[in-house]
Amino acid sequence: MPAETGNPLGTFLKDRRTRLDPAAFGFDGGRRRTPGLRREEVAQRANISPTWYTWLEQGRGGAPSADVLNRIAAGLMLTEPEREHLFMLGLGRPPEARYKGADEVTPRLQRVLDALSPSPAIVKTATWDVVAWNAAAAALLTDYSKLSREQRNILRLMFSDTRIRSVQEDWNSVARFVVGAFRADVARAGATAESAQLVEELSRASPEFDAMWRDNDVVGNTEGTKRIRHPELGLVEMEFSVFSVDGRPDLGMIVYNPVTAEAAESIRSLMASRAETSASSEPPG
Repeated sequence: MPAETGNPLGTFLKDRRTRLDPAAFGFDGGRRRTPGLRREEVAQRANISPTWYTWLEQGRGGAPSADVLNRIAAGLMLTEPEREHLFMLGLGRPPEARYKGADEVTPRLQRVLDALSPSPAIVKTATWDVVAWNAAAAALLTDYSKLSREQRNILRLMFSDTRIRSVQEDWNSVARFVVGAFRADVARAGATAESAQLVEELSRASPEFDAMWRDNDVVGNTEGTKRIRHPELGLVEMEFSVFSVDGRPDLGMIVYNPVTAEAAESIRSLMASRAETSASSEPPG
């Protein structure tokens, strides 16, 4: 039976270690029978037994633990997708999420947001901090550029900003949905510890949040309908879809598509008006 079929984990490990330059890790890079690191060198970098590592490459010794796989991933300098693949081969499941957090997005992702106009679009973290948005979102939803980093949290806005509350067609249903989706997101991204302070803060400040949080509801957050009563445009109905950002389990992109052509045109007009007002308010020169 070919090695790729009989022992895919061992084949993957051997392939990755043979791609590494011994000299880059302080090992003697002189004459070697095969390229890359030796098995004992990988074991040394991973702080595991050379015999155990050899058995893994040979398909012996049973399933490795998550800790061993993480050590090997670090020793082999695996990328995040490669580490996930290693876990799928070794344990049949992806690794537990490791929350990274984010303050900004790549310029490429920002260009994607900008190209979606007139559909409002934002990128949020697993703890529901908004880290990027387009002009349509600033015009129709919230001008996040005027808020501090702490204020750009959807739960804080939902439960403490009276303007955000007033434009929701059914605030109670929307708020309950947000809390349930937030609970699911932080668990999925491994951000429970990072969200604890926010949950405590909101529970003290808002009896409504406290009650909703204690209900322990969990909801999916992939698509739905959002209706807001904008002070200038009136009732605006949009369909929203949530997309994951590849390689970043802590980030999600939400795109709100206007249901009608008239709504889309209204958003364009609102954006143009805001841009004109902003330009006229800038000092000359």
